[in-house]
Amino acid sequence: MLITCPYCGPRDVIEFTYQGDGNRERPQPASQNLDAWNAYVYDRLNPAGDHNEIWQHSGGCRSHLRVVRNTVTHEILSTSFARGGHKTESRS
Repeated sequence: MLITCPYCGPRDVIEFTYQGDGNRERPQPASQNLDAWNAYVYDRLNPAGDHNEIWQHSGGCRSHLRVVRNTVTHEILSTSFARGGHKTESRS
């Protein structure tokens, strides 16, 4: 599987580290809502289809990327820097 880093270009998945679900929202640090924190730490979705994920290019430029990947076919639909910026469309 190839992931296209907006900075380095297409690279093998072995250069990247999966960092987690890109759709999850962290509760406010001062929040004392234990149900919200429990859901954030332990609850996971297992979607079939397009999914928004966070990856780090740990074997390259070390950038954090937002990757849209089809979890059934493993096709990478798009990549972008996790904090805005350049976006690339890819079909791998």
